[in-house]
Amino acid sequence: MILQRRNRILRQSVAIRSMVAETRLSPDDFIVPLFIDEGTGVKTEIASMPGYYRNSLDYTVAEVKELWSMGLKSVLLFIKCKDELKDNTGKEAWNAGGLMQRSIKAIKDAVPEMLVMTDVALDPYSSYGHDGIVENGQIVNDPTVEALVKMSISHAAAGADFVAPSDMMDGRIGAIRKGLESEGFTNTGIMSYSAKYASCFYGPFRDALDSAPGFGDKKTYQMDYANRTEAVKETLMDIEEGADIVMVKPALSYLDIIRDVKNSVSVPVSAYNISGEYAMIKAAAKMGWINEDKAILETLTSIRRAGADLIATYFAKDAVRLIG
Repeated sequence: MILQRRNRILRQSVAIRSMVAETRLSPDDFIVPLFIDEGTGVKTEIASMPGYYRNSLDYTVAEVKELWSMGLKSVLLFIKCKDELKDNTGKEAWNAGGLMQRSIKAIKDAVPEMLVMTDVALDPYSSYGHDGIVENGQIVNDPTVEALVKMSISHAAAGADFVAPSDMMDGRIGAIRKGLESEGFTNTGIMSYSAKYASCFYGPFRDALDSAPGFGDKKTYQMDYANRTEAVKETLMDIEEGADIVMVKPALSYLDIIRDVKNSVSVPVSAYNISGEYAMIKAAAKMGWINEDKAILETLTSIRRAGADLIATYFAKDAVRLIG
């Protein structure tokens, strides 16, 4: 055969494939989620997330130092609230001496340049396990937003670089931005979970924080996974209200949403490679059905290829080792 174009020429060797690769992974792409528990010397493996742990603050600080040494520059904090501190107001969420606030300060003291992002939602603090305040069996929007503003301001006061509202209440980004501005926290960023879907893949995360809803589900505030254009609408509204970074969550079943959002906005787009996605790879690898390292790289590359500028992932340390 005599051909004018042979596309396989650009696939012949590792050197050529690397040279022309359209999508690359870097430690700068990753946000590392950290689960934090009370106490000292506590390191609890999460059963549904093999190899991932909920750590006390002393171990968390050591982990952050290791992450920084690996070139990972951003962490996203989640805390496990004691049951006796949970109620329907979520008031522990803005306790200046609370675990989240102490964690922010300890991390910034230990590694000042580490970018600290914090989860803003009431479910870890709620006696109902929902992301909002419950009245007559309903998750009420406006009182919840007022609580989220208090929570965000307390995180900023503790030293957080970004607050990351994950609740999907209406109007919360504008309210949080106004609250931060009014309190003088003009340099605190907002990474909004703008398109967060009601997904079955959150199960292991809820195991990690004991935050499963005590009744019903979260479909009255998290998005319907059947919807696509709604995600762009939600995201554009968050940007108008003051979001600096927007997020699509989950990632793997929503690659089309990541691309739609990326094509529609001019702010950085993040995606959350969530606990169920992590658990599936771990389980399949344990059974010998897939190669774990290859699956990690292919998965994360697909999320970047879809348009994510940043990826929150439990595979961050593994990925850095693999691409190093």
